[in-house]
Amino acid sequence: MSGENIKDHCGVFGVFNHPEAARLTHLGLFALQHRGEEAAGICTSDGKSLHLYKNTGLVGEVFNETNLNTLPGDMAIGHVRYSTTGSSTLQNSQPHMVSYSRGQVAVAHNGNLVNAQILRDELEAYGSIFSSTIDSEIFVHLLAKPSYKSREEAIFNSVQRVEGAYSLVILTESQLFGVRDPYGFRPLCIGRIGESYVLASETCALDLTGAEYIREVEPGEIVVIDARGLRSLFPFKDQNIRRAHCIFEHVYFARPDSTLFGDNVGLVRERLGRQLAKEHPASADIVVPVPDSGNFAAMGYARESGIPLAHGFTRNHYVGRTFISPSQAQRSLKVRIKLNPIREIVTGKRVVVIDDSIVRGNTSKSRVSLLRRAGAKEVHMRISCPPHISPCYYGIDFPSKSELLACNKSMEEIKKFLEVDSLGYLSIEGMLAATTHKPSDFCTACFSGNYPTKIFDETDKFKLERSKG
Repeated sequence: MSGENIKDHCGVFGVFNHPEAARLTHLGLFALQHRGEEAAGICTSDGKSLHLYKNTGLVGEVFNETNLNTLPGDMAIGHVRYSTTGSSTLQNSQPHMVSYSRGQVAVAHNGNLVNAQILRDELEAYGSIFSSTIDSEIFVHLLAKPSYKSREEAIFNSVQRVEGAYSLVILTESQLFGVRDPYGFRPLCIGRIGESYVLASETCALDLTGAEYIREVEPGEIVVIDARGLRSLFPFKDQNIRRAHCIFEHVYFARPDSTLFGDNVGLVRERLGRQLAKEHPASADIVVPVPDSGNFAAMGYARESGIPLAHGFTRNHYVGRTFISPSQAQRSLKVRIKLNPIREIVTGKRVVVIDDSIVRGNTSKSRVSLLRRAGAKEVHMRISCPPHISPCYYGIDFPSKSELLACNKSMEEIKKFLEVDSLGYLSIEGMLAATTHKPSDFCTACFSGNYPTKIFDETDKFKLERSKG
């Protein structure tokens, strides 16, 4: 991935009616680790009260037998975080739990709210005291209003106040909820293990936990899971809101073994590569993917073009995803040690390099330099998505146009900056054709500038911290 310092949203997981709820959630979070590497947390319910443990770090660093034993109960929710709103601190990690007059509630959130500042100002004016600088905490304050007669009513009314992207798992003493915004920006699915229910951001988490996939939570649906079983509420059913699935989930974020929005991610990426070969052929000796997210697109490009696929880079798997690392210093270090070219494969070769995206371009430039030093005769860069020209306000942290390479340079200028022999980006139409959905079902704002919602606040992820003073 060459969007070197863009960050993803997060991953969420939930379990209902399982004797090892905390450990099952722990497994689920391992499967979702690619969605966030800054912090991890689990909150459980024993039927009477909630129990929470969270910390900064990877799932394997945060949890051990000792702290998992402090999480009793047969219900749980979990979260892995990349900070798209607020700093990388423990207070901003999730799940976020509060106690109030009606009991306790915990929320884990994937996505970003576009009216967060408006709602926070309103809630604080009426006496709410926030303990974090994340937009996700807004949900718990909305849910904790004493005027609501039930948790279902609280969630039903609260989600109609927020705007933007949210896939939520919500835990109370006796109920598990799954909530998806009416646009369906972020994924959320339902699985089952015997009499137990599971909610997860991606189906790969169901696979690891042995859950059978049932279906996706529908856009605009509230799934209620309790002793009575599973039922649904639809607070937006009469509003005729368009679908706006994040196409970048397929391009980069999701794991290739997951099924998202009805399509297997790996197969979509292969089709992206095939279309890329049609739109931007190259005279070359080998096709080399930038692992891991470029692997399937490179396979598709090689099959369509007839140019042999060669693994010209080896990856250090003990380095996290540069795209979702929080600081520039960390990203720069990871860029230097994450990939290494295999000289014997690329020396004297005309190389087509397949990557999923270029955002700021510094990583791509360094990859090209590595290939040149390893003896590549020519380097042709092919990108399996269109140029990024606009910020995302729905859970991907590239909020400034000044940081987007394609927003500030022409194709020829980008080619010169990267020092490649040729450059080709996939078209928006070609990208959307790789899925089985209608093109209008996807959000392409980062490529087109056309946002599916009103954008209330175009500041960066630290906006709530500055407003806090």
